[in-house]
This record gives sequence, structure tokens and C-alpha cells, in this order.
Amino acid sequence: MHHRTRYLFDRTLARSTGALLGWLALCCLAIVVPVSALLVWTDPDAPHSLSGRLTQVWRTSAETLRLGAATGAPVRMVLSVLLGLIALLCVSTVVGVVTTSLGDRLTELRRGRSRILEQDHTVVLGWSDQIFPLVGELIAARPAGVRHVISILADRDPATMESALTAALGVTEGVRLECRTGSPTDPDALALVTPGTARTVTVLPAEDTDGDLTVVRTLLALRTLLHAENGPRVVAAVRDGRYVPAARLAAGPHGTVLETDRTTARLLLQSAAHSGMSSVLRDLLDFSGAEFHVSDIPEAVGLTFEEVALRLETSCVVGILRADNSPLLTPAPRTVLEPGDRLVTVAYDDRPVPLTDSRAQVDTTAMAPPRPRPESPSRLLLLGWNRRAPLIVDMLRRTALPGAVLDVVAATDTGSPQNGTPGREDPSPLRVVHRTGDPADPETLSGLDLSVYDSVIALGADQETCPERSDDRTLLSMLTLRSWEETTHRVLPVVAEMSDHRSRRIAPVGRASDIVLRGELTALLMAQIVHNPDLAAVFEEIFAVRGGALALRTADHYVLAGRETSFATVVAAAWERDECAIGYRPHDPHAYRPHDTVRLCPDKSQQRVWSAEDEILVLTAGRGKPDTPDLSRYALPGMRPERGGGDSLSSTPESSAAHSPPT
Repeated sequence: MHHRTRYLFDRTLARSTGALLGWLALCCLAIVVPVSALLVWTDPDAPHSLSGRLTQVWRTSAETLRLGAATGAPVRMVLSVLLGLIALLCVSTVVGVVTTSLGDRLTELRRGRSRILEQDHTVVLGWSDQIFPLVGELIAARPAGVRHVISILADRDPATMESALTAALGVTEGVRLECRTGSPTDPDALALVTPGTARTVTVLPAEDTDGDLTVVRTLLALRTLLHAENGPRVVAAVRDGRYVPAARLAAGPHGTVLETDRTTARLLLQSAAHSGMSSVLRDLLDFSGAEFHVSDIPEAVGLTFEEVALRLETSCVVGILRADNSPLLTPAPRTVLEPGDRLVTVAYDDRPVPLTDSRAQVDTTAMAPPRPRPESPSRLLLLGWNRRAPLIVDMLRRTALPGAVLDVVAATDTGSPQNGTPGREDPSPLRVVHRTGDPADPETLSGLDLSVYDSVIALGADQETCPERSDDRTLLSMLTLRSWEETTHRVLPVVAEMSDHRSRRIAPVGRASDIVLRGELTALLMAQIVHNPDLAAVFEEIFAVRGGALALRTADHYVLAGRETSFATVVAAAWERDECAIGYRPHDPHAYRPHDTVRLCPDKSQQRVWSAEDEILVLTAGRGKPDTPDLSRYALPGMRPERGGGDSLSSTPESSAAHSPPT
């Protein structure tokens, strides 16, 4: 009986709004009338007659329900109830309208669809793993005491974006993050972040199959909102070099386009050749220490570049930015600075630096005589296969010495193996061997003789093929390699590529291991260009045209081992080899990871005893043209200088870089 009554009651409520209101009225009357009667009957001042008490019950009930309290003829009481119901209807309607309007407005705000009205703010379009280092560096670059707004537009929930950034970056004091939801390719959505009044606009590549096409479409959508002559600086990044020319056309004259995959591949090779190179580049490109600056020093006009290099005590000069914004890095020592030229330096801040004379600190007797570096063929193990793998193979093919070997361990579903360009004989002496297996399986790695390899590169899966946990398989491979090191008591240089910044903190790194975050170097370059647009041409020269011009050399290549001398002597010795010394990495035999410490732009007068294990960070002279850069700068030990072929960030990948593992 109870369930049937409940069923009938539910059916009555589901019929219409009128039925719901009727039940509500009955429930109210069932409670209000008895309680009102109880109040009247317990009131000592209540009327003694029954009619008087019933009238009092009516008035109490009517006042409680706001129906009026008129008494008298039944018609008068009915009219009073009607007026009360009309008043209740009007009030409830007004309350409902106000509540609905406020709710809709709050929902709109939570959806991130309100327009941002700011001036000189920074706009970030898109969402990827690069957004965390990018926004972090933009916050670090903010001058002290100056509030700044960073607006982010992506096709995501704004609350989720803000929570992810806050969790990754921590306190963002002095910077307000404004997240808006919408497609960056839609001009109407772009208008929400007002890019026309922004200082800079950055476009991040999406982690999907058509991410580069989305970047190009976003740049075209920006053209509808930005002024062609005096619009903000646009900095964008694409993954595939084939889309760089189209992206640069879409970005316009104020745009800078970087390529993520080739930059990451180059960094992986550099880190394999020199342990800790990724941490060196992070220290050089983030805003926590020394970084690149463009300095205007009028008193340097008329001096030679070599003279200026020894007159900057606390900064290292690496080139000249001509009056037409064309960079001239590591120029000839006798190059004279002309009016309008600015110096490209590595320093801890951009404050004007007075010129001092450090030539007396140079000890020519402590300089090491030039000698050729010994070369022997190397053997590299490549674990996994992704978009960067063909670029790595292509770079190694151009720099290989006779006898060099590249072993590739990849799963069977990566495609049909190829070696070189189909229909053309491969002139490279590099021997590429493909082994079918799962790099994350310990049995696969235990079947290899790891002691024969000079270094190991572990590649992570692409986001579009393994979007959820792309780093987990790389962590499994690193665990197996770390276990081999502990068992054999041998150091194996391992460079692992990952996508999540949180994976670097838990990775089982060894003594010579390194973690390269996918796209992190590109994000740091974007942040530097956003902060100082004049550096765009400088970075293009360093990381694209020259292709890995930053290198680590042992200290005995410049000064005699065991001699105490100044850093000015190292700078002068580097000039003898057409190189600019930027800093050094001291060798600490007692440190577990001696490659994590680099000291940038030390004082020229600093004296120390240089050992043969110390390393000097230098910017080398470019030997190639923009279409034929010097690939030997990031070659592994045992690789020779490149014999030709483009490797610029803006060039189109060779047809030999097929997206399939070689044999």
C-alpha cells in the first residue's frame, strides 16, 4: 500500500507545474493552519467565542502565507486571497528572473567567455606541455614590482587550466592569469583575449595529428585582428619543419616561428655527446640566472671585438647585433664596432656594464697549444621510435665516421624498416641495425651487450599514439638501464625524452643520465623572444643556422692542466680558436652528478687551477651557410663534420628522414 501511494504521488507530481503547486499549497495549509490554531487556542488574550478564534486563526494563517488578512464577507476574503496570490506571483517572478540572470552570468564567467580589457599583456594561444615552462619563464621575467597579465586561450575548461598552472607553477604573485575557453582558430574567440592591445602573442603547437595545421590557421585568424604595421610580436612553434615556411608567411613580418621536433632531436644528440648539456641550456635560457642580452654600450664604438671581450668583467660577449638587426656571432677578433651596433652578451641582468681592462689578467704562458682532437667511431643505442627518430638518424648519417654504428630497438608496429633514401645509394658510413623488440621489456635490454655503447637515447611515445601515459614506458627502460649500472658498476650515459615535467622528478637517473623534456627548449626560446624580441635573430643564428653552436670542450683544450690562471686567459685562448667562452663546468670527483653544475659568465679576474676534466662552455664559429649548417657541433664523439644538406629550423626535412625505423 505504501509503495502504491508513493507511486500515485509521484505520478501526480510529474503531470504538470500546476499539480506541483497544488500539492505545495496543500502541504503548506496542512502545516500552517493547525499551528495557527494551536497558537490561537493557547493565547490567553485570544477571543472567547469560536467565531472570533476562527477569525484569528484565519488572520494568522493568511499573514504567514502572505495572502492578506481581510475579514468579513466571503467575497472580501476571496479577493484578499487573490491579491495575495498575485503579489506572491510577482515577487517570485522577480526573484526568479534575478536568480536566473545571476546564475547565467556566473556560468558565463566560469566558462571563460568574457572579454579581457587589458593593455601590454601577454597572450598565449593553445595548450600543450610547453605551456608550463613558457608561463613559468614569463612569470620569472616579470620586473620586480610590476604587475602583469597573462591571458591564455585554449579549447579547455578555464578552471581546469588555471588549476593545472597553479599546481605546476605554485604562487604567481604579481602576475594574474586570465584563462578563456575557445578555439584559437576562431577570430571571435581570439577577440576575447584582445590580441591587438597585447605586447606579444605566442602560439603553441597542439599535441595531435593536425597540430601544425592548427598553428597555421591560428596565425591566419590573428591577421584578421592585428594591425599589419604596428601589431604585437607573434612567436609561434610548429613540430614539423615542412610547415615552417607556411607558418612564417601567416605570421607576417612581426612573427617568429620555431620548430620543436628538430630542436628536440638536436638537443638529444647534444646531450648524448656531452652529459648534462640539457641542464646547461636550461641554465642559459631560463630567467633564474645568466641569459642572453642585447646591450647598447656607446663607449665600445671604435673598439675591436677582441678588445671589448676582455673589457667586460662580469659578462661574456658573443657577438654583435648590427644596426639593421642582423646578427654577427663570434666575429673575427679584429672586427670594429660601428655606430648603431649593439653587443650580444651573456650576463645576469641587462644593466649597463662599465668597460674595464682585463688584458693584464691574460697569461699567455698558460695557454695550451692547438692540437687535434682524437676521433674514433662511436656506437649509439636508440630505444623507441617517434617523430624525432628520423631526424636523429638523418643527423647521425651526415656526421658518421667509418665504423660508426646505430642500433635501433623498436616495436614491430613502427612501420617497415628503411635504410637511406629508396632508389638512391646511401653514401653515409653509418651502419644502422634495427632490432625488433619492446624497449620497456627488461628481457629485450638484457639480451643486449650494453657495455659496447657510448651512449643511449630513449625516446618517448608521441602524444597522438600514446596520449595518456607516454612517459611510463620510458621510465621502465630507464629502470632497467639503471639496474644494469648498479650491477656492473659502470657508468652508461643515458638521455631520456619525456613529455610531462613531473616525470623528470621521479626518473631513475644515473651518474651520467639526463632528461630532455619534449619542447622545453623551444618554450624557453619563446619566452626569451617574448621578453626581448631582438634575440629572435640571435637564436635563429645559434640554434637554426649553425645548428648546435654551443659546445662543451675540456679545459686542457684552452689552458694547461694544473696551472692556476684567470678566466680571462680562457677567453683569450678561445678567441685563438674562433670561439667565445661563456662559462665553465668544474669537475668534482666526489659529486654523484658532476654534470649538473655550470658557472656562467664568471669574473674575468677569477683565478683557479684548471684540471683536464673541467669543461668550458663555448659558442663556436659558424662554418656553414644557412642551407648547409655545421652539424659537427652536435655530433657524437667519433662523428665527423657534416658533408652537406640542410638542417636549419626553417628548412624542409630530407626525404631520407622517413617516419619508419631503419635497418
